[in-house]
Amino acid sequence: MTFKLKCVHAWWLCCLILMVAVGCNNKTLSKPFQQRLSEAGLTFTAPQGFNPMPPVANPLLPYEHAIRSQDGKLETRYAIRPLSRVTIDYSDPHNSAPEPNHLFNMLFASLVEQLSRGGDTPRREYTGEQAKELFNADWAAAAVFDVSQQLSLDYSQGLLVAIHKNDQADAYMVYLFNSYPEVKQRIHATLPSLRFNN
Repeated sequence: MTFKLKCVHAWWLCCLILMVAVGCNNKTLSKPFQQRLSEAGLTFTAPQGFNPMPPVANPLLPYEHAIRSQDGKLETRYAIRPLSRVTIDYSDPHNSAPEPNHLFNMLFASLVEQLSRGGDTPRREYTGEQAKELFNADWAAAAVFDVSQQLSLDYSQGLLVAIHKNDQADAYMVYLFNSYPEVKQRIHATLPSLRFNN
């Protein structure tokens, strides 16, 4: 009887710890970010070793959430674009307007050019299997670039990861740093922090 009681107490203690951890995670997320996550069918899991930061307005890519590593060597910004919010201003009478599900590749390329300071911007698409495994996405791509000063004065290099789920959303993770070798492992560890639910 005593053993069973201790097990029950241990179980309740574990539940309480889990609820507190989840509550703390949710409290650090702003309402606009939580709303975008919900609209887009995304889940955010805060990675360990990072502190949340308030978004800072910039003309290149408005974003809803940001985190910075405790040593300040890596900052990640999250921008979510639910397809239900996408409006297409299209006036060509000979062709039908493009569908939001077909814009992700073009938007990704355009965004890389906007965020960069110019020069070479190597990019690659994930395979369908990789996109599914890492982000539960239908498509994903990444590009590296030299950071425009309009995006950040603190970091010189960037990595843009874009993910897309048909009929749901496009989402972007912008990693900012000064030395890729110093943050490479942390970037790989935080990639699955943003995932589509289904």
